[in-house]
Amino acid sequence: MFSPSIERLIQEKSGSFLIPASRIAFVQDDNPLYHAFLILTKVKYSKIPVLDKDRKAVGLLSLAMITDKMLQTDEISTDVLNELKVRDVMQTKFDKINFVQTTLETQLHLLVDNAFLPVVDDKGVFQGLLTRREWIKAFNYVVHTFDNHYDVNEKPDLNEN
Repeated sequence: MFSPSIERLIQEKSGSFLIPASRIAFVQDDNPLYHAFLILTKVKYSKIPVLDKDRKAVGLLSLAMITDKMLQTDEISTDVLNELKVRDVMQTKFDKINFVQTTLETQLHLLVDNAFLPVVDDKGVFQGLLTRREWIKAFNYVVHTFDNHYDVNEKPDLNEN
């Protein structure tokens, strides 16, 4: 459990944690793999969210997942890029969060093993990403401003009961 003082400082920065969906590269589950290959090559992200037609987060996709399908026994074939859809290749088991239902501590624990977490609303609609980078920036803020908010040199009154 976080110290209440620390949690308050992190909450001050938590509004900047979310990278909104409008700024995120994504593909749809029914896109041809060729389209996803082009997107991932151009945006230079290692992994991106996959959304369905209702904008719900249904998977994650990486360039490695696509190139794995392109590798044949003795060659690389691009034919598969036109034959398969994103849903045929995407990762379907992944962590996602709802800010209203997830504590800051849970977010931090999930970010230990994930570079980012898709953020969804109560209906599962994709809202954006929470990244490990943004969380580290918030932690940096806390460690550099804690003394400004709380007098850590103040000695506790030992006579209080």
